[in-house]
Amino acid sequence: MSFTLAITGRPNVGKSTFFNRMLEQRKAIVDDESGVTRDRQYGVAEWIGKSFNVIDTGGFVSGSDDIFEKAIRTQVHIAIEEANAIVFMVDVSTGVTNLDESMADVLRRSTKPVFLVVNKVDNHQRMMEASEFYSLGFEHIFFVSSISGSGTGELLDAVTDLITEKASDETLAEDALPKFAIIGQPNVGKSSLLNALIGKERTIVSDIAGTTRDSIHTHYNLFNKDFVLIDTAGIRRKAKVHEDLEFYSVIRAIKAMDEADICLLMLDAEKGIAAQDLSIFSMAAKKGKGIVVLVNKWDLVEKETNTARDYEKELKKRLAPFTDVPILFISAKDKQRILQAIELAIKVYENKQRRVTTSQLNEVMLKAIEAFHPPVVRGIAIKIKYVTQLPTHTPSFAFFCNFPDDIKTPYKNYLENKLRENFDFSGVSIRLFFRKK
Repeated sequence: MSFTLAITGRPNVGKSTFFNRMLEQRKAIVDDESGVTRDRQYGVAEWIGKSFNVIDTGGFVSGSDDIFEKAIRTQVHIAIEEANAIVFMVDVSTGVTNLDESMADVLRRSTKPVFLVVNKVDNHQRMMEASEFYSLGFEHIFFVSSISGSGTGELLDAVTDLITEKASDETLAEDALPKFAIIGQPNVGKSSLLNALIGKERTIVSDIAGTTRDSIHTHYNLFNKDFVLIDTAGIRRKAKVHEDLEFYSVIRAIKAMDEADICLLMLDAEKGIAAQDLSIFSMAAKKGKGIVVLVNKWDLVEKETNTARDYEKELKKRLAPFTDVPILFISAKDKQRILQAIELAIKVYENKQRRVTTSQLNEVMLKAIEAFHPPVVRGIAIKIKYVTQLPTHTPSFAFFCNFPDDIKTPYKNYLENKLRENFDFSGVSIRLFFRKK
């Protein structure tokens, strides 16, 4: 079993800054507005050769009626359940608050090791003030400054003492799993799909668009399938990006796309495909990601005999030129065809990993070139002698010929179509390079 550390505490004590320091990257959104982190966020940290998962939770708020704060409370409880150890973060500049005390009550009932971390201790005066936190009654107490990093070493030493070599190796193995990102515009049902798949309230779902601000990682291990699902904040058109946080979320969604192997692009069946969806699609294709298109809320569409067929035909027309993409009609709410969506994603992942032997490639492709020669340029015939697959993440093929610069797009498209006809690259963008032999 891999080892997981959860960071909990009330809003604005510096949990996300600490989380980013552990991961040595800006993964959680940090802002002076309280309650910025609404969902649990995952990352992998490493210290003295040991790797472990870190969960950043939304700020704990007790007894409030706000819909998000209620949901954050549930999220914190789930994070505590998932974790092997807990960092309980407090803020020296405010002293012990009622919220800290109610959180301490929750944590004292937990059987997990708890590290009380007093943050923002960056001078001697604050060190003196920090001693009042001993009153919370935790054995392990550390004084740190998340921003400068002072004091975090001792804490990490104490955490890694709990981690076995085996747990560290398993954390790394999980990190190497295939990653599927659920992308799309706000409110198409990305979080509902994630929760339907894993059968737990992993993300906060509400009718308010833009609920998910961070991208969230979930390890999926059911029905003999093992991968990581990434739920992203909805990507909006630029004109709609008002607040700073929205802007960060768009960047986060694009970064999630970078991290993923396969992008599940979700569309709203009633709204169809918008210009924004097309730009998300072409961004994923440009980045060489595998793509599966999921048309959600299909249960709300009035159907006749060929509704799905016509819808798909129209979709492919809009997605052209990259039309070799699996399209599936689902309903996340009714859990309709959601397992099929995962099977498709795994299939596309396999296509993306596909390696075709050079002999096989030449046998097929040279015949195709023989059947339809490249156009003659300046009275000279272009000859393609040899094809090979390059060792890249995205399937890429090098064609060796006498005039590589003279091969035009229509012929490149012909070659790509022949590759797709003969070898299954459905859902994956292919790159072709022409080189001098």
